[in-house]
Amino acid sequence: MSTPTAASADRIRAAWRAAHEPVPGAPRWARRAAYAVPLVVLPATLWRLPLVFSEEAGPGEAAYVVLLSVVSELLAFTAVGMVAGWGERFPRWVPWLRGRRVPTPVAVFPASVGAVLLTALWTWIFAAHFAGLTLRGDPIPADYPTQAGGWQAAVFYACYLPLLLWGPLLAAVTWAYWRRRRLSSPHTASARDGGGPGSVSPAP
Repeated sequence: MSTPTAASADRIRAAWRAAHEPVPGAPRWARRAAYAVPLVVLPATLWRLPLVFSEEAGPGEAAYVVLLSVVSELLAFTAVGMVAGWGERFPRWVPWLRGRRVPTPVAVFPASVGAVLLTALWTWIFAAHFAGLTLRGDPIPADYPTQAGGWQAAVFYACYLPLLLWGPLLAAVTWAYWRRRRLSSPHTASARDGGGPGSVSPAP
């Protein structure tokens, strides 16, 4: 006989699986790309978190690192919503919109802008970095991990270079989402099938 705690855990797992079940029509490559987005952000998050416990980090800097890490992962995880069930409708806790289907532009527009900004941002950051400059145009400090060389530089690049894929992956997932929603819309389906206002059904 299952306990109330075990039953609650089973319900949570079932709800999680149902919410994250791939939606019909989402290509396999898009699902893989969507789930890859949080993974390409995760190494940089793990690289930053030890700074919270360093002696040099004050309370303000530690809070900033934690907040940046959490927000980055949450933003990255929104890509999964473009291939999973929970991204198709507004949550029930959203006033006036609860349970309604998310309009395609509401998801596509911010995702497209984000993909462009992320691609430009990380390309610019690494272009400046490989030129030996910070984003302010100052020389990179000598004590920075990449300047030290060896394993420290290798770990830094292994954690941060995947961020170059964030924008392109999000762009690909956004395009797949837009295409799927466009092909599945009632208006498109009606036009594709020869229906629509004024159409005449064939005689039996």
